[in-house]
Amino acid sequence: MSGRPGLLDRLRRAARHLKAELLALSHAARDARTPWPARAVALLVLAYALSPIDLIPDFIPVLGYLDDLLLVPAGLWLALRLVPPAVLADARAEAARHPRKLARSGWGLALMLAVYALLLLLLWRWLGPGVAGWWAARDSVQ
Repeated sequence: MSGRPGLLDRLRRAARHLKAELLALSHAARDARTPWPARAVALLVLAYALSPIDLIPDFIPVLGYLDDLLLVPAGLWLALRLVPPAVLADARAEAARHPRKLARSGWGLALMLAVYALLLLLLWRWLGPGVAGWWAARDSVQ
């Protein structure tokens, strides 16, 4: 065997790093020095990561986990870039001093349901006239 870590070990390390960064992001989101756009993105990322409801349900083969593998790290990357470096350094230090498990969040669920409802409303407004015409034509045929 070579001295290199296996794929499973690398994935476990990446998952631990992702959890640590999410915890640091939760500390940064509460810091008064964090600008509101960074705070808003951080709250959305944390809500999505901790919400029991995903954009694509996990029971759908491959795609169900693909959104977790792409959206959470991408959102985390963006949120961490928006947080000022000094705030992020303090948040990472605080997360290292007080490691805790981020639990599923009822507030995260509520926020994500509101975001999904808003997205559905915007989609309906965008597609509305076409869908309404299709629906009316469908009803007149029956």
